Amino acid sequence: MSRLSHQDLRRNIRQLFASNACYHTASVFDPMSARIAADLGFEVGILGGSVASLQVLGAPDFALISLSEFAEQATRIGRVAQLPVIADADHGYGNALNVMRTIVELERAGVAALTIEDTLLPAQFGRKSTDLIGVAEGVGKIRAALEARVDPEMAIIARTNAGILPVQEIISRTQQYQQAGADGICMVGVRDFDHLEQIAEQLSVPLMLVTYGNPLLRDDNRLAELGVRVTIDGHGAYFAAIKATYDSLREQRQIFTQASDLSATELTHTYTQPEEYIRWAEEFMSVKE
Repeated sequence: MSRLSHQDLRRNIRQLFASNACYHTASVFDPMSARIAADLGFEVGILGGSVASLQVLGAPDFALISLSEFAEQATRIGRVAQLPVIADADHGYGNALNVMRTIVELERAGVAALTIEDTLLPAQFGRKSTDLIGVAEGVGKIRAALEARVDPEMAIIARTNAGILPVQEIISRTQQYQQAGADGICMVGVRDFDHLEQIAEQLSVPLMLVTYGNPLLRDDNRLAELGVRVTIDGHGAYFAAIKATYDSLREQRQIFTQASDLSATELTHTYTQPEEYIRWAEEFMSVKE
């Protein structure tokens, strides 16, 4: 069976963006999951930043994973993937110059597209994890990403949080990313179709939504009509793998107490030990007069 090259996969996602349909991503986190997703007929995969942090570090999603660690995991997936994979490249691991390095490494890894978000990362102590950088800095990051890209088929997608700003500010921000040359706009926090329509009618590039299964956005035909080409429903496959591993090892050890019957969410919390990171942040990051 002939294998698709990285450029073939990038052309595939361009064709997907140019279509009139909306597609759902498969959460891929290692070579095996990428092969399974392609074999099951998924058109596109997503390598989440939070999932990569869990898979590589066993750490919570506190912007702890480095570019090299993320790129290594993307490379392992890119070596076997036969579906286009979108990489969640967080904030590009720093400023605009760091973004350029991120593009170089992830293009080499074989991803078909990637998102660069305008979240202020790492989150400052005592601040919300949804704080955004200024739009001018966000535009600079997108322009830097385009400058660093060698293969024009690889899509650069600007990501922002539509749930924390007034609609007109979100429109202004996303329009500026579009004007800077972004190949698409990714949004998290869209509440419902009315909210989406207000934003989408002001944009002309393909849209990608992080919905986490929001029931108010479950209409693929309407999403497609509003320009949405990709939705990310979450990373259920990865969390199912955590739960299956736990249950298998628990059965092997013949541990069947009710207290051990934890959900995937509870397991993730237990084994990433976020309280320890929070304690460290309070000790080393808080300002003490």
